[in-house]
Amino acid sequence: MLKKIAAFSVFTVALLFATVHFAFAQKDKIEGFWLNQEKEAKVEVYKAKNGKFYGKIVWLKEPDRNGKPKLDINNQKENLRTQPIMGLLILKGFNKAGENTYEDGTIYDPKNGKTYSCKMTWEDANNLSIRGYVGISMLGRTTKWTRSQ
Repeated sequence: MLKKIAAFSVFTVALLFATVHFAFAQKDKIEGFWLNQEKEAKVEVYKAKNGKFYGKIVWLKEPDRNGKPKLDINNQKENLRTQPIMGLLILKGFNKAGENTYEDGTIYDPKNGKTYSCKMTWEDANNLSIRGYVGISMLGRTTKWTRSQ
């Protein structure tokens, strides 16, 4: 009888640890790598320790014409124009607002050097809708990103 109780206790503790590990190890559905609509850049979306979501550029299709890394030459802040686009944090501060919605963040567009309010909507396992806007969401533009490896 004592052996059965000990075995049950070990099983219960193991099950508890497995459940806790699974709960902490599970990623959010938007985490991972995404190609922008033009397939020119890959962005890694991740959840930071503060619970918010961020995204940085981890791959670019083409370097600039001199074979050197592209720089953020269009940034409105002159002192940031020499920073490389590779590794640039372009998605900042998103909160999960619902099952498939992430809000209250911003997106930076290196093509024009501007930052916009942004909302992301997870459509399915392979599609993420990104809506950048100024002021209200109706005055914006939506692009579709596709999941990548």
